[in-house]
Amino acid sequence: MQVSAMKTIHDLIILGSGSTAFAAALRATSYGAQVLMFEKSMLGGTCINWGCIPSKTLIHAALFKHEAFLGSQLGVDNASDEQAVNATRLSKHREEVVATLRQERYLDVLNNMPGLTLVKGTARFVDSHTVECDGLRYSAKRFLIAVGGKPRILDLPGIDTCPYLTSQSALLLKTVPASMVIIGGGVIAVELGQMYQRLGCQVTMLVHGPRLLPAIEQELAQSLQEVLEQEGLNMVTNVTFKALERRDGMTVVCTEVQGQQCSFSAEQLLLAVGTVPATADIGLETAGVAVDAKGFIITDLQMRSSVHGIWAAGDAVGKMMLATVGAKEGIIAADDMFNPGCRCAMDYLAAPMAIFTDPEIAMVGYSEESARAAGFDCVVNCMPVSAIPKAHVTGMTSGVIKMIADSATGRILGVHLLCQRGADMINEAALALHMHATVADLASTMHVYPSIGEGLKLCAQGFDRDISLLSCCAE
Repeated sequence: MQVSAMKTIHDLIILGSGSTAFAAALRATSYGAQVLMFEKSMLGGTCINWGCIPSKTLIHAALFKHEAFLGSQLGVDNASDEQAVNATRLSKHREEVVATLRQERYLDVLNNMPGLTLVKGTARFVDSHTVECDGLRYSAKRFLIAVGGKPRILDLPGIDTCPYLTSQSALLLKTVPASMVIIGGGVIAVELGQMYQRLGCQVTMLVHGPRLLPAIEQELAQSLQEVLEQEGLNMVTNVTFKALERRDGMTVVCTEVQGQQCSFSAEQLLLAVGTVPATADIGLETAGVAVDAKGFIITDLQMRSSVHGIWAAGDAVGKMMLATVGAKEGIIAADDMFNPGCRCAMDYLAAPMAIFTDPEIAMVGYSEESARAAGFDCVVNCMPVSAIPKAHVTGMTSGVIKMIADSATGRILGVHLLCQRGADMINEAALALHMHATVADLASTMHVYPSIGEGLKLCAQGFDRDISLLSCCAE
């Protein structure tokens, strides 16, 4: 193929157009940089199109249905768990939310950002300072790889002959299936598993390990498993996967569980076994960019790759695959490019995260195990959500709040929540860690009563007193 002459040299070329790419582009243009962005698929990347936004839209809809059922238990008549789900209307609502936010948060931003140009197509490195797209070559002084990730597919016998869903296609179903088997026990599995169970699908979750969410504090994971099982979700752990088959219009997962051969069949199969980097066709080898054993790009805390002039951020580096973290990585990369004296560096410990089950899991900072491994002499308080008065008001008393602190100073090292509105509450905890606050600081801070957020104050108070002996709002 004949390649045309080199196009204009840019200050920065970004591969990808998701939240990571846009955050980096906004920061780079604030320095006066001319930025060229390549996108091979849909503007906005995974989060807006196939991840955070569509999944949380459907999860919230399923929550409405579940809360109607809870209302019937509290005496609100005409609320039933058997309410019909209008899947067509639900799908249309999801599409409208995605389209609105894609327009407002990406297209409008693009059209109003001087210095940023978008090119549709796949850009591939032909050397460490040049990419090629549709026969044209583009050069830049700096590159940011922000191409994201894609769902990992299990290499199982029968995978080529059996239909399956991924974290992306599972959000695009036009009808709610009667039954679903989920392979996996991580974030996607628990979020979508509970969602589909609440929408009327019988869900069976097959987990390879001994418990759900192995990276999450055990107290939280165990409590969440109990909630899911109470809602009717079937949970099987310590599963060895053998093969997939198609029988009588159903997908069958052949497994071994505790030495016994077991088969699980369902109308739909969801593979929720993690994410791989979407870097297969962008010429990393040609550019000389180093990757780890799983294919994720290796970077330092300034997001520099192994090649001078090439940075990487977001899911393609595989550190914490969250939109917020990817955006911050992109900002750090841009700062390092155009303001190298800023001494900017990623601080992953300060990054809060959430899992949008109900109750929600949220966390920031050290786990108990990682704090001890880092050399801290820790004190820990683990408090049931039932100790929060507002939990009894809402009828949602399941869950736990766990706080880790340094025994010598009382400084808060980590906070882990499983409670209603946990994703909102964790932001206060993140600020506390950022400000090096102590448990005494949190315990003496007035909180709204009654509120679920008061749980942070109560947990902090519990380090040096029995909170069951305290009246409401007492210190």
